Order: sequence, then structure tokens, then C-alpha cells
Amino acid sequence: MPHTKAAKKALRQSHKRRLQNRTQRSALRTLIKRYITTVEDAEVSADDKRSLLSLVSKKLDQSAAKNLIHRNVASRTKSRLAQRLNKATQG
Repeated sequence: MPHTKAAKKALRQSHKRRLQNRTQRSALRTLIKRYITTVEDAEVSADDKRSLLSLVSKKLDQSAAKNLIHRNVASRTKSRLAQRLNKATQG
């Protein structure tokens, strides 16, 4: 347990930040899962899939800019999602 007033405040702040980061990270993962199910769905047009990919890429970049995830993780995830889209549209 923190003893000083400053340590108590730091604990409150870190708890608040942790909860915010957790919800934002969860929302990002949900968006990625929605994209994956959309790509695998044959009834959705290729334009809709590409627009959703651009939205997911934007959210990944924003998350990396806020240090929610590492920038290399964002880049790797975008690459893998693009590969998944290319494989789905070819085959």
C-alpha cells in the first residue's frame, strides 16, 4: 500500500489508466475479429472488405501512436490482415 499522498494519487491514476487501456485494447481486438469474420464471409463485397481494412489500419496506427500497442505490433498486424484479404480475394 502507498504511504505518501503522492503515491496514493499515482496509484489512483495508474488504476484509471489501466482500465482505459484495457477497454481500448479490447475494442481494438473486437474490431480485428469483426474484420476477420467479414473477410471470410463470401457474401460481402471486396470494396466493403477493403474499406474495413482501412478502418482497422487507422485504428491500429492510432493505438500505436497512443502507446496502447507497440508500433511494430501494429505494423505486423496490418500486414497479416492485408495478406488475409489478398488470399480471400484471390481464392
